[in-house]
Amino acid sequence: MQQPLAGEVAIITGASSGIGAATARELAQQGARVVLAARREDELQARVLEIKNQGGEALAVPTDVTNPDDLARLVEQTIAAFGRVDILVNNAGIGLGKPFAKVSSVEIRRIVDVNLLSAMLLSQAVLPGMLERRHGRIISVASVSGSIATDALYSSTKFGLRGFGLGLNRELWGSGVTVSLVSPGFIRTDMTGNRAGLPGPDVVARAVARLAKHPRREVIVPRFFYVPFVYHLGIFLEQLAPWIIDLAYSRRRRRPARQP
Repeated sequence: MQQPLAGEVAIITGASSGIGAATARELAQQGARVVLAARREDELQARVLEIKNQGGEALAVPTDVTNPDDLARLVEQTIAAFGRVDILVNNAGIGLGKPFAKVSSVEIRRIVDVNLLSAMLLSQAVLPGMLERRHGRIISVASVSGSIATDALYSSTKFGLRGFGLGLNRELWGSGVTVSLVSPGFIRTDMTGNRAGLPGPDVVARAVARLAKHPRREVIVPRFFYVPFVYHLGIFLEQLAPWIIDLAYSRRRRRPARQP
């Protein structure tokens, strides 16, 4: 049986673990040839070996997404190996988890570079080929925090990523190239401390694969039971009655920490 993404070539950033690694596996299982990019070369090679052992095609390209030269080299090596880029998954992202007043200027620049600027630069690098072939999918992993402001710095980068994706999708309307967003809520990853009870990164990976086949402007995950309703309700309130979110957030901030 023909695999849904057979022959497609996909770049996934932040692919050494978590959502990125799960997305690379999912796309490879659906027939895509995947290029995994991240800084940790040993972890990348391990993920590539897993994919190859399952019959997929994969390539590791160690990449610091804050380095424009690394981003250019990532695209060049992908084209040299597979001839083109059909799917770009902008997944690389970091959070700091501390008050904005205590964040250094170096940290501010780094989170903006990783979460927002790298997605812009990499999207720009793959666009000419996609536009020439009139075929391409740019999919960015944003966050519900890009619609409901919580952390000043992290949310600002995710708001920016959403604005970039939505604006670029309108700009490219009718070109054969689409831009989509996956906005996860709480997902079990290294960033969330792999907290028990949270859905795993595979739910995001499956959403990315669906968007590669059937593009939409934005999807919120997880999609089971009442969870999307809760996130959509929060986004709705943020737009129409932000004071409710202010109140809920202030109460959460005042809640005493649990004693060990």
